[in-house]
Amino acid sequence: MPAMKTARPQLAEALGHEVTDKRIDILRRIGVSGSISEAARGAGVSYKAAWQALETLNNLAGTALVEKVVGGSGGGGARLTAAGDRVLQAAGLLSQSRSSVLALLEQAPPGQAQGTSLAALGLRTSMRNQFPCQVQSITRKEGLLRVALALPDGALLLSRITRESSQLLGLSPGMAVLALCKATAVQVAQSLEPSASRNVLHGVVSRLHRSTQGGEVSLGLGGGLHLVGFAAAGHGLKTGQSAMASIEESGVVIALSH
Repeated sequence: MPAMKTARPQLAEALGHEVTDKRIDILRRIGVSGSISEAARGAGVSYKAAWQALETLNNLAGTALVEKVVGGSGGGGARLTAAGDRVLQAAGLLSQSRSSVLALLEQAPPGQAQGTSLAALGLRTSMRNQFPCQVQSITRKEGLLRVALALPDGALLLSRITRESSQLLGLSPGMAVLALCKATAVQVAQSLEPSASRNVLHGVVSRLHRSTQGGEVSLGLGGGLHLVGFAAAGHGLKTGQSAMASIEESGVVIALSH
């Protein structure tokens, strides 16, 4: 394990993951057990997934949160750095505050937004396409996992992710998640040929950039959703016209908002 840095941890960046996967849980378990492998077993993830969690947290915090312990009856282990302890302390305080706020929001009168939907608004990303979904199924395909996500209107959106990512998110059928994809990853046209590795969604053009060079197009989908993508030059699309959108399965990102 590389030499430890002494920089102050970037708490806001590291803690952005507490409510979306098991990274903070793994860090907490390392602090208790002094072992990455024990932490992985306790969190129900593979050793590889635990290491990926630590690497991501270190990158986000801007400093090492765990250091190697040499020697001892067990041959060594791992322990939290001062920065790691600080991240866990902040995580505990934020969790208490967040629980109180969401409990209050859940008491909103009928017709007003509930806490879980408002929590999703706190997700900050450059990806403009963000859809609430429910995990319908998880299957293995070519060494990866294919997750079928049901959109509000019943249409399916497929995402291809690694086993480690699924473990860290704790994905299971029936779980509420968010599906995200970049607008530049969405191809829009009047008609598209189906593909084994691409999602094809049907919608109605609600907005488009009129240009002979092609450009941005917004499609109205079922359930009140809107998908933003790009059409090629000479697309011939018009507002109010039916159209199709294509997205690679590997381009669909899964996130949790609570």
